[in-house]
Amino acid sequence: MPDAIIEPRRGKRSPRLGPVAVLAATEPDVDALRRRLGFSSDPGRRLYISRLYTSSGSLPEVCLAGPLVGAPYAVMIAETLIAWGARTLVFLGWCGTLTETVAIGDLVLPTSAFIDEGTSRHYIADASESRASGSLVQALSEAGAAAGVGIRHGPVWTTDAPFRETREKVLAYRHQGALAVEMECSAFFTIGAFRAVEVAALLVVSDDLSSCTWTPGFKDPRLVLGREAAGSLVGRLCSRSLA
Repeated sequence: MPDAIIEPRRGKRSPRLGPVAVLAATEPDVDALRRRLGFSSDPGRRLYISRLYTSSGSLPEVCLAGPLVGAPYAVMIAETLIAWGARTLVFLGWCGTLTETVAIGDLVLPTSAFIDEGTSRHYIADASESRASGSLVQALSEAGAAAGVGIRHGPVWTTDAPFRETREKVLAYRHQGALAVEMECSAFFTIGAFRAVEVAALLVVSDDLSSCTWTPGFKDPRLVLGREAAGSLVGRLCSRSLA
């Protein structure tokens, strides 16, 4: 863009990526996806403070990046991957449920995200909500149906400040229809619209705020099962629909 002093670019040593990029928020999910998508066991290429895998024997058009957390850093990674060739971005993350009908270990497929983070406003100043790619949401939904995996569809709330998830905000965003709270989706969707690329996310519920108290589920066996199901769907999407 002509008004940006620094633009993401492909340098002399930058890899030329295929069209599909998978991004994962957590180290365990990066490792699980590395194995599932057929990447080698080497440590990958350093990308800021994350890792980037570019040489899958079975899916040469797919790269994998992570771990990452928070909207500003997530967009740095996304911008770089787009500049290097990615045109479809699929994010696997964790979230906290805001409603009693969504439980720990469930999968949430955001159709949109309420913007309560600062990064999006540098791209689209007056937006309060950003949307996932409709075709990519549909592809993930169909992958879930084919695998017999239940997925909850709807908006989520994206925040920069996990320690400022107040009772008032939980109730307000739940009233607007948000199923869960997390830290990256609205920024991912905003950058997708800004750069004209396809972006979607699949989230696993890791904790519960529905009662306006916090119930962590990080050691809950349902989270393990949910992460496995989510990784399987991302792998199915990459192998059958995108690559």
